[in-house]
Amino acid sequence: MDNGNVRKYRKPPNINIGIIVFLVILFYIIVSTFMYFTSKHIIGYQVKDGSLSVSNVYEGIALRDEIVVTSTGAGYINYYAREGEKVGSGNVVCTLDESGELQDLMTKSSADGEMTLSEQDLSELKNEMINFVSSFNKSNFSTVYDFKFNIEGAVLKYANKALLENLNELNSRHGAGLVSYCTAPESGIVVYSIDGFEDKKAPEVTEEWFDKTTYEKTQLINNSIADVGDVIYKLSDNERWSIIIPVERERAEELLEEQYVRVKFLKNQYESWGKVEIIEGTDGNTYVQLNFTNSMFTFVTDRYVDVELITNQQTGLKVPNSAIIEKQFYLIPTEYVTKGSNSNTGVLKESYGEDGTSSTEFIPISIYAERENEYYIDDENLKVGDRIDKPDSMDAYTISKVANLTGVYSINKGYADFKQIQVLNNNDEYSIIKSNTDYGLVAYDYIVLDATSVESDEFIYD
Repeated sequence: MDNGNVRKYRKPPNINIGIIVFLVILFYIIVSTFMYFTSKHIIGYQVKDGSLSVSNVYEGIALRDEIVVTSTGAGYINYYAREGEKVGSGNVVCTLDESGELQDLMTKSSADGEMTLSEQDLSELKNEMINFVSSFNKSNFSTVYDFKFNIEGAVLKYANKALLENLNELNSRHGAGLVSYCTAPESGIVVYSIDGFEDKKAPEVTEEWFDKTTYEKTQLINNSIADVGDVIYKLSDNERWSIIIPVERERAEELLEEQYVRVKFLKNQYESWGKVEIIEGTDGNTYVQLNFTNSMFTFVTDRYVDVELITNQQTGLKVPNSAIIEKQFYLIPTEYVTKGSNSNTGVLKESYGEDGTSSTEFIPISIYAERENEYYIDDENLKVGDRIDKPDSMDAYTISKVANLTGVYSINKGYADFKQIQVLNNNDEYSIIKSNTDYGLVAYDYIVLDATSVESDEFIYD
């Protein structure tokens, strides 16, 4: 058999649709990734009404007129006026007991259960506890000890009232003067603690005053032994007092312009008006002194007072500072602007042919702002040195004046359209701008977040 004409059968190519689809998808992913990393990405930002978040909370140092009263004798001291209570001139604030028998009498009375509290006394104690619980802050745990001393002082005051009736008998038994009375030299609010700030004056302020780690407050304890010359209490004899806060110089000038600032005391949410003064500290730093003529009674035992300054906050359109840019424009007189055949705004530009003949050409323009009798116009179709004609007149004007405008790029129309803005206030991140201005922005406009990422009139694809 002749096999010379036998040919090998070739199979038709087997096209795998799955591989083709995979390759198409892979190609698309590669191209998309390349375009993503090589194209410009423009992020938009929607403008909304708002105000700047300015920190107006400060921890201040309270200064007041304080009279330090020292002991003229020695012995056990017993207080009869409650701390924070106003006493009149000549009223008994405390006694000095040389023998200690008054202490024994107090202990015996307590053991016998002879001391009882009136309804008014109980009400005062309850209010003291409620005020402490409502204002307690774990980060300032030292106030617990102040509260402890206040409660102890209040209870002892109620107990000691009854003992005053026995003082005459005690003195007659051992001789006059064994238990001596300590009376107030003048009327004022009594305080049973000292901290070294009693004689401080505002011009002496330094940054060290605000370092609470070095602050020391000495509580004057009931039934402790006092020697001659020891401090036994102090009085604040008037309602004039002040709070000093550390501020930047610029902020101090802003507050001084207002003269009086509404102050909220964070301890009890009470509000008062403080007169503003600028203090140059002995350390060269700037401080603000807020002067008050009321509410001292509430804070008579406090040296550090947390306050919030309630100032007039300007509101408007809130935009990021990164969106703000300055752009240069030409200035032309307003009377040189006219309307074209299709109602476009423009100017009549002079042009000259090769034979030297002159003609005018209507050049459309965009107006970005108006100042007195001049318009800010773009430089897309015009340049310095171009002459424009005044409509219906033989007058001409040569473009030469330029000026800058502050603004942002609006992308409402799909391209970067410059809009001028008027900045009212700003901080490190945002600016508050005036809303509804001519040629400006309105709420809910979209702008370019980073003004340096686009050029004027650039189309936005993202």
